[in-house]
Amino acid sequence: MTSHILIYEDNDNLRCGLQELLLLSNEFIVVNSSANCLHADEDVKKYNPDVVLMDIDMPGMSGIEAVKKIRQFNKKIAILMLTVFDDNKNVFDAICAGASGYLLKKNVSDKLIPFIREVLEGGAPMSPAIAKMVVHSIQHAVGNPYHFTARESEILLLLCKGNSYKMIASQSNLAFETVRSYIKKIYEKLQVHSATEAVSKAINERLI
Repeated sequence: MTSHILIYEDNDNLRCGLQELLLLSNEFIVVNSSANCLHADEDVKKYNPDVVLMDIDMPGMSGIEAVKKIRQFNKKIAILMLTVFDDNKNVFDAICAGASGYLLKKNVSDKLIPFIREVLEGGAPMSPAIAKMVVHSIQHAVGNPYHFTARESEILLLLCKGNSYKMIASQSNLAFETVRSYIKKIYEKLQVHSATEAVSKAINERLI
């Protein structure tokens, strides 16, 4: 089964390169690409993609603002940000806005396909620098308004670090299905339906 991809990147060469890389795989179809994200919300409604590749620094409207607009009506779609630097506030703000993860432009040739696969599996790829910012935000939260158990808090933290279900299972020494069960409970308590929503809510509400 192929996954549909939308691309927003103002660098013409990189945008074409992204399309060519995806065309080399029979896993993906690029349904549309654009040099700006002014109509990203309309495009998502029109093309109903599985993944959006979104440059952070875009003309007319930033990728972060586009993510916010998309998340107003679609909480489930995977949004992978494209950026030159991995330790700046823009990346953190993009994650807070609802991005599923991000990819450094210098690593596109090696990591584009595996990163897309990861977000489709429920992961949230991000560097240790940004994961540290996310964890710091969560660790400075006060209280436990959703009444998470110690194990649920641990798994939510691992989820916020960008781990996929398989990685969480490995790090917590739990069976994959057990992790899935815990994450389902976490979603129910947070009243969300995806890893992206859970991470975004955990950051914005400063949860433990």
